[in-house]
This record gives sequence, structure tokens and C-alpha cells, in this order.
Amino acid sequence: MQGNLPPEAQEKLEELQDLQETAQQVAAQKQQAETQLQESETALDELDDIDEDSTMYREVGELLVKTDYAEAVEDLEEKVDELEVRTETLEKQEERVREQFEDLQSELQQMLGGGGGPGGAPGPGGAGGA
Repeated sequence: MQGNLPPEAQEKLEELQDLQETAQQVAAQKQQAETQLQESETALDELDDIDEDSTMYREVGELLVKTDYAEAVEDLEEKVDELEVRTETLEKQEERVREQFEDLQSELQQMLGGGGGPGGAPGPGGAGGA
């Protein structure tokens, strides 16, 4: 990529790229957990409108297995709790990765000639400064 970068700057740039990939993975996991959480909360809300004596089935892999109302409610409440914790954990992880990314980006900018402009990537033809 940037063949004329100092080795330290090249290393920081690679770390930035790794952090960016990590941030994307965490964001995707968080989105998936939030979607599952919304679906589980919706299902739990729907149970309020169902008679407790109704025949119910739950999906287990490729099968539908008969279940009772109390078990369905308990399973969904447990799933909602787990997904809430997972979502919170992923939010914290996302924030940590963002902070690490910003810190590393600042270090790289300082290393490459202090501050840089709003574009971020300074060109190779500046002063030969130390």
C-alpha cells in the first residue's frame, strides 16, 4: 500500500486496519443480537394474547416440538435476558474498539507529521522533518 511509510507508521496502519475489521465484526454481531432480542420480545408480547390452554409448538432445529405455555414464557424470558446482556456487552466492546481506533489514528497522524488535515492521510512530499 504505502511503500514509503516508516516501519512504525506501517505497523500502526496495519493495526488500524485490524481494528476496523474488528469494529465491523462487533457491529454485525450487535445488530444480529438486537434483531434476535426484538424478535424474542415480540414473541413474548404475543404470548400475552394467547390462551394458556392453547396448543403450542416451538422450533427445535428442523422440528416443531409441542410445549406448554409456562415453558414457552420461561424460555423466552430467559432468552430475552441473555440477549440483553449480550447486546450490552457488545455495545461496550464496540465503544472500546472505537476508542482504540481513535487513539491509534491520532498516534499515526502525529507520527506522520502532526495533526494532518481533515482528509487524514498526509502525502509523502512534505518536509523531510524529524
